[in-house]
This record gives sequence, structure tokens and C-alpha cells, in this order.
Amino acid sequence: MDDICPLDWRYGSEEMRKIFSREHVIETRMRVEIALLKALARLGVASEEDVKEVEEASKKVTIEEIDELEKKLGHDVMAMVVALAERAGEHGRFVHFGATSYDIVDTAYALMFKEALAIVKGKLIAVLDKLVEFSKKYGNTVMVGRTHGQHALPITLGFKFANYVYELSRSLERLQETEKRVVRGKISGAVGTMAAWDGYGLKVEELVMENLGLDPHPISTQVAPRDGFAELVSNLAILGSQLDRLALEIRELMRPEIGELKEGVGNRVGSSTMPQKENPVTAEKVSGLARVLRGLVVSELENIPLWHERDLTNSSSERIILSHVLIIIDEMLESTLEILENLVVDERNIEKNLKITNGLIMAESLMINLTLKGMARHKAHEIVSRLSKTVRSTGKTLEEVAMEDETVRKYMSPDEIRKSLDYTQYLGQVNALIGRAIEYYRRVLEGVNLKNVAVK
Repeated sequence: MDDICPLDWRYGSEEMRKIFSREHVIETRMRVEIALLKALARLGVASEEDVKEVEEASKKVTIEEIDELEKKLGHDVMAMVVALAERAGEHGRFVHFGATSYDIVDTAYALMFKEALAIVKGKLIAVLDKLVEFSKKYGNTVMVGRTHGQHALPITLGFKFANYVYELSRSLERLQETEKRVVRGKISGAVGTMAAWDGYGLKVEELVMENLGLDPHPISTQVAPRDGFAELVSNLAILGSQLDRLALEIRELMRPEIGELKEGVGNRVGSSTMPQKENPVTAEKVSGLARVLRGLVVSELENIPLWHERDLTNSSSERIILSHVLIIIDEMLESTLEILENLVVDERNIEKNLKITNGLIMAESLMINLTLKGMARHKAHEIVSRLSKTVRSTGKTLEEVAMEDETVRKYMSPDEIRKSLDYTQYLGQVNALIGRAIEYYRRVLEGVNLKNVAVK
């Protein structure tokens, strides 16, 4: 059968897709079943021989076998349990003993989230490191700052990149916090009371979690609390929206009439019919996938309110949402890193664009300096606003019209006017702010256990 979902063949790394492959999901669920059986053996309920035989059986159970059983039973976890127990023969007696399906499903999710987040954090750190590099490299590259799409004040390209360092550092921080709440196991039975283990449920839970390297949820219903799942999906969507913002920045600055940045990816075809085109297709892909992520947030939020101790409305949607969110963010991070590694900076266009408004980006500076020379601030604003209209109507520079204005000359000398209109002298604290953003990232990074990160 042909693949239907693009995540099967187009988006996401092989390592991330493998985590959510059918084979790995079943392997992880069987790993939880075996951890439970080992706990029961430690407590004298099952035997070590039972554990050994079930472990051997788990290597022989096939997806086809499970699928055939599911057709009869109408329950995917029970189909796996029966296949495992029957393969183990008389030693399969205690497979799934005392457990409910979502003890297995949710604990398996925790293990898969742990693997997936290691990949996500590794790639996010790689993106952040590249942005730090650019923040330093272009810290003194003066460019136009834009608000409302209009020329505003001078900034530096390094300052622009440093804003993304700070924002994406906050996503790394959020993922660290989320991991504490969502990478937790759930072994507590049918409604969460551990009743089937008759007084030794907490010990069963302790031994299972010890085996799997997880902390447990302190309390749950039949399922792990879905607020954690919704938090994970929401925070990944926030990260996706931040990557979308960066991609949108590059797309805008790649416009021919701006031409300050561009994707520099080899001999890629820009258009099937227009040979001259250089399209920001990777950045556009990032922006498009961000829309899918944001759409999935609502569905996962709706999985929080389940009936009483649980219903099954979350199950079908989460089969799609959880894997798709992590594979999509993986693709977005890979694509962002590809863009940054090949990014072309056109410093000639950056310099040219600084001058196309004939110095109007320094209007605030002139107003500030007139105020410092004794003019009321609101009066200075009125005068510089008038001068700006003259610049636009005559094509003269702001320096020229300021030099010609009698009111300005009463307050400022020609040298003072020139100095107030030098954009290299009106960058405020950009270098300190860049340093502060980088330091914030360093502090966040100190809180990340790099042993649990798949370094890119």
C-alpha cells in the first residue's frame, strides 16, 4: 500500500520517525509489560523463569500476529498482551497482571517522549548555537530596524539575531520544565487506585519505575493527566511559532527590493516555469508546518476533560497528534538549521537600505538632541515631523533640511546636527543587550542535562 501521510516519507528525520514507528511503539509497550513482570517477580508473585520466557517471547511476537488478534478482540493492547502471553505458554500467566491498558500506553508514551525530546532539544541547541554565532559576528553590522513594515531606527543584524537567541532559549527552558511533568510513568490499575495489587501497588510502581528510569505521577485516574500532554503540544507549537517568526523574517528580507538575507541552498530550482526565481522555499515550509502545529493544540486541549476516571475520546486523536507534533517540530528544526547554515548576508544591500529614506531613520535622534538643547520635547517632535515631510516631498536628506531650518540652527550647530544624524552613533546599548541575551541562553543551557540530549 502506498504511503498516505507525508510524515511517512517527506518530513522528519529517520531517528524521530523511528520512535513513533509501529514497531517501536509495540517494542516500548512490551518493555513496560516486562518491567511490570519483573516487579511482580521481585515481589514473589511471578517467577524469574516467567520473566525469562516472556522476554524471549517478546522477541518473537509479530505485528501481523497482533493485528490478527485485534480483529477478533477489538482492542490493540489486549491483542499485544494475548500474543505475548500465548507465546510464553504457561509462563505467560502473569503478563499484564493488575494492569490496565493505559498503564502500558501512558508509560510507553513517557519513554517515547523522553527519546523524542532528547532529539528536539539537541536540534534546538544547534539552532541556538548558530544564532549566538551570528549575534556575535554581526553585532556591529548596522541595518534598518523596521516597525509596521516601515523604516524605524537603526539596529544591528547581531541585535536582530540575539532577539531570537533569547526567545528560543525560553522554549528550551519550557521544554525542560514540561519534561518534568510529562515524562512520568503511570502504573496504578483500572481507575488509578492500585486495587488489583492488594496493598503492594506502590511497591509495584516503584520497581517498574526504577527499571524504566522514570518518576511516577503521584496520583492518576485510569490515565495519566492530559494537561501534561496538552502542555507539551502547546509548548512545541510555541517553539514552532518562534521558528515561523524567524522564517518569516528571512522570507521578508529576501524580497528583491530588500535583499538583505537569503537562503543559500545550492542549485535548487526556484520555479518550474520562471528560471530566474530564487524562492525561500525552506523558510516557507517552516511557516506552513507551524500552522499545522498550532491547529493540533486545540485538539490536545480537548483531551483534558475526559469523563470521570476516563473515557476513550483521547485515544484516537492522540494516535495522530502526539507523533505528528514531534515529527513536525523535528522537521522544522532541521529546516531552520539548514537555512542558518547556508544563510547569505548581503552587507551591501544592508548599507544601501539604511540610506533610502534620506536619513529619516534618524528623526528620533534629532528630536532627542533638540530636547536636550532646551526645546520642549513635544515642540521638537512637531518640528522634526515637519522636516520629515519636507524630506519626503523634496527628496533632500534630513541633514540638508535640518541645516536649512532656522529653528533647528538656533539650538544646534552644524557639527551637532551632523553628529545627531550619524546612525552609527545611535545604537543605544545593542552590544550589552546582545551579551545579555547570550548569557540568558548560557544559564538555561546549564540547566539542561546534556546526557539526555541527542547532540546535533
